[in-house]
Amino acid sequence: MNFMNHLTQSKMRIIFAGTPEFAAVSLKHLIDLQDVLNIQIVAVYTQPDRKSGRGQKLTASAIKQVAQVYNIPVEQPISFSLKYQPEQGVSGAVSRETLANYQPDIMIVAAYGLILPLGVLKIPKFGCLNIHASLLPRWRGAAPIQRAIMAGDQETGITIMQMATGLDTGDMLYRVSCPILDTDTTQTLHDKLAVIGAHAITTVLQNLLHFQSLAKVQDDSLANYAEKIHTQEGLIDWNQDALTIQRQIRALNAHTYHKSERIKVLSALPIKFDQITSIPAGQIVSVGKNAILVSCGADTNGIQHLINITSIQWPGGKPLTAEQICQTNKLCDSDYFEIKTHEK
Repeated sequence: MNFMNHLTQSKMRIIFAGTPEFAAVSLKHLIDLQDVLNIQIVAVYTQPDRKSGRGQKLTASAIKQVAQVYNIPVEQPISFSLKYQPEQGVSGAVSRETLANYQPDIMIVAAYGLILPLGVLKIPKFGCLNIHASLLPRWRGAAPIQRAIMAGDQETGITIMQMATGLDTGDMLYRVSCPILDTDTTQTLHDKLAVIGAHAITTVLQNLLHFQSLAKVQDDSLANYAEKIHTQEGLIDWNQDALTIQRQIRALNAHTYHKSERIKVLSALPIKFDQITSIPAGQIVSVGKNAILVSCGADTNGIQHLINITSIQWPGGKPLTAEQICQTNKLCDSDYFEIKTHEK
């Protein structure tokens, strides 16, 4: 049964809430399909403008930039909490009132970054739907893409979820899986999932009541949490095994120290399990045109493998490929990357 039959023939009123590029992909997709889906995006909610870049200029979120192109009203509340009552600015209660005045049928949320209390979730006629970048209940929380890569998961995906008060605990309307390749980085996987998310929310909106009627409760016993990423986690401990380090490089802003200088390790090839070594972890075996080979710590079988690093960036410089590094004297065979397990 088509959802539209349950409404007057007027367009379904949608509020879209999100902040980064991941959300912007879905927003653009829905804007393009407004007539086909018989929807109207009546407002966009996003985080307040933030300072970014070297100049620390106030910058609009990716979502706001899309909304402005299409002249869609933008709202940027600080909080929806009724306890939020600043001397200046808009209170949480007024923010809720503003939302209700849009008379939304549904609110779509993707990486918004603001907590939505139960009072807000109940404002839209059909509640709030979340586009979440994992196959729930696995990887609830803030950093599901990075955590899936770091854990060595073979697949991830998108879950469209009916939002509830808990963190990513709501009933699941629709899931689409996506393989994780051993060459995928946070960026490449993000880009794939953003597109899958846009198509998934479109599928659900085409027949919303049908999907809501089939919603599945999450099995909490299978849940785990994708904690927010901390900068410290990017520090490479060369005593770790090669596979763990390779996943770390793919997932995070990985870095290490060479001659007391902090350098970024940008990319590495999949581990070649025939490249076995016994030299100390962190030692550079060779600086080659195709890769910089570095010894890593032993795995659970007590075997040490090499990692093939393909790109590094020094402070104040541009990213350099292994071939470019070869032509400098920045790294030499038998040099060591420093083994640190924490930074000051």
